[in-house]
Amino acid sequence: MTGTSSIEWTQATWNPLAGCTRVTAGCDHCYAFALHDRRHEFYARTGGVYPNGQAMPRQYARPFSEVQLIPERLEQPLHIKKPTTFFVNSMSDLFHSAVSDAYIGQVFDVMRRASWHTFQVLTKRAGRLRRLGPVIPWTENVWIGVSIEQDKLSVRADVLRRVPASVRFLSLEPLLGPLPSLDLSGIDWVIVGGESGPDARCCDPAWVRDIRDRCRAWGVPFFFKQWGGRTPKAGGRLLDGRTWDEMPSARVL
Repeated sequence: MTGTSSIEWTQATWNPLAGCTRVTAGCDHCYAFALHDRRHEFYARTGGVYPNGQAMPRQYARPFSEVQLIPERLEQPLHIKKPTTFFVNSMSDLFHSAVSDAYIGQVFDVMRRASWHTFQVLTKRAGRLRRLGPVIPWTENVWIGVSIEQDKLSVRADVLRRVPASVRFLSLEPLLGPLPSLDLSGIDWVIVGGESGPDARCCDPAWVRDIRDRCRAWGVPFFFKQWGGRTPKAGGRLLDGRTWDEMPSARVL
């Protein structure tokens, strides 16, 4: 489905698939797992019907660990005429091994056809991105990013640098430690955020300041999403007395 989003760096979400599996420590307290599986439990108790009698979306019949393709949602962006920035698969990972190359191709075809929108694709599956990146038909309205939560994962940025997309971005969220090995060359945008939820791990301001200062030195737009805490807004968004909402400009391919 598509819908407006409370995520500060996008306008809406588009989920032509649902479900994922954990791959790194950054996935330990994933909000999407918790949200989906609460609804999955409710689905099991109620037979998939809300108290008002409305049927629940069918993906909640299965646990989040089962990746589900939802082809009836593929063309939703084509029916939205107002130019919108979409976060693609906020409830999954497009490059998950359970998603076929053909289905990934269908998603990219819709994004190509919906040229008036901007699509932000974010993945933790850098290996799959390495394989498919050279053959995907990248258009200017499709941005690609990788998540990096710990320094040992900084190699994901090396894969990203080789992708011929108009905007290559990093999501350093939840930031779980300093990133001294992170190379910002060839990167167009950096998002940083602390973890949120009942078991949120702390985000040291020194880690965030170091990344911000390196972004400024490299001329890379820096977006600070949140400090985190029990809820996403618990710690606020101020870093050194101000918000940081810098956004990139797409390169012409």
